[in-house]
Amino acid sequence: MRGGQSIGCIIPALNEAAGIARVLAALPVWVDHVVVADNGSTDGTADVARAAGATVAVVHTRGYGAACLGGLSKLPAVDVIVFLDGDYSDFPEQMDTLVDPIVAGRADLVIGSRSLGGAEHGALTPQQRFGNWLATRLVRAFWGVRYTDLGPFRAIARSALMRLGMDDRSFGWTVEMQIKAARQGLAALERPVRYRRRIGTSKISGTVQGTLRAGTKILWLIAREAVRR
Repeated sequence: MRGGQSIGCIIPALNEAAGIARVLAALPVWVDHVVVADNGSTDGTADVARAAGATVAVVHTRGYGAACLGGLSKLPAVDVIVFLDGDYSDFPEQMDTLVDPIVAGRADLVIGSRSLGGAEHGALTPQQRFGNWLATRLVRAFWGVRYTDLGPFRAIARSALMRLGMDDRSFGWTVEMQIKAARQGLAALERPVRYRRRIGTSKISGTVQGTLRAGTKILWLIAREAVRR
């Protein structure tokens, strides 16, 4: 509990056995429920997560968004939901920065901005930096809201998330959330968060194909939502 509100975490993971235990160990003691959404790992990620006390949601449909949605299906009805990655690139110790504005009633959604907080050298590739810059500029142009990042480390009031009707199953999950929050007039903030080099190889930015697929999907989703305005 944090400020009288229950807190849940969803951690999408695909072959993160080397990092997931460190992520779980670094979570604040006031987190009430943790779900690791295992998206088809073959390295024992699910076993490591269970041994560390997390609930594991086995999600057979591949994709970041699919993992997040699968994790939601296993999470009890908490007041605030935090999303973060399982590769130890985020700093779970900074979770209060994201949760506290929601608990205090000042925000519905809080994005952890790596651009504002500073990323360790090499933690973000040049293509990731450019992709974030382009996507956030397009969101500002179409919906008039200022973001600096599409970072995965974020917190949202459960009641607000349920209203968004999230449906992306892949790389567009984060930008979809930010666009739909803007469309519905949710109170959204950014807070600076640190970011370090991940443990293991990224399935997205670690390959040219993954980078192209992610970038294409994000731009496609922005275009889709712009048409729906």
